[in-house]
Amino acid sequence: MPLAPRPVDVPKIPGALKFYKVMSYVTGSFLLLLLGEMILKYSLAFKGGVPTLLPTGYEIEIGGAFGFIALVPAGTVTAVNGSTAILIVHGWLYVIYLFSGFRLWAMMRWPVLKFLIIALGGIVPGLSFVVEHFYKKPVEEFIKNNPSTQGAAA
Repeated sequence: MPLAPRPVDVPKIPGALKFYKVMSYVTGSFLLLLLGEMILKYSLAFKGGVPTLLPTGYEIEIGGAFGFIALVPAGTVTAVNGSTAILIVHGWLYVIYLFSGFRLWAMMRWPVLKFLIIALGGIVPGLSFVVEHFYKKPVEEFIKNNPSTQGAAA
C-alpha cells in the first residue's frame, strides 16, 4: 500500500508542484537547446551551404567579430563561448530541477523509482515534459480531493 503524504506536508504540496512544473519546463528547454548545440558542434558542418557530416562542427560565439550571436568553427571562439554557457546553465538548472523533483517526491511519499524517473527527465531530451505531464496528474488529483490544500493552492 503506498504511503500517503504526511499532514504537515499537505499544505506545501501545491507550491512544490508549481515549482516542479516550472523547473521541468525550463530544464527541459535548456536540454533541448543543449542537444541542438551538440548536434552543431559534433555532427553537422556546412560545406558550400549544404550540411554535411564532417569532423569539425560549429560553436556559438556571443559578442564576437561576426555579430552578437554567430556560429564559428569549433575551437575558434574568440569572445564568449555560448556553447559552454548553455552547458553550464543547463547543469545548474538540472541541480535545481533535481531539488524540485526531490521535494515533490518526498512530500508525496512516492516510491524511489518515481524519483529516478524524475532524475532521468533532466538528462534525456524531451523526457522532462512527459514525466511532468504524467506526474502532475496524481498530485493535482490529491490537491483537488484534499481540502487542507485549498488555501495554499489559491
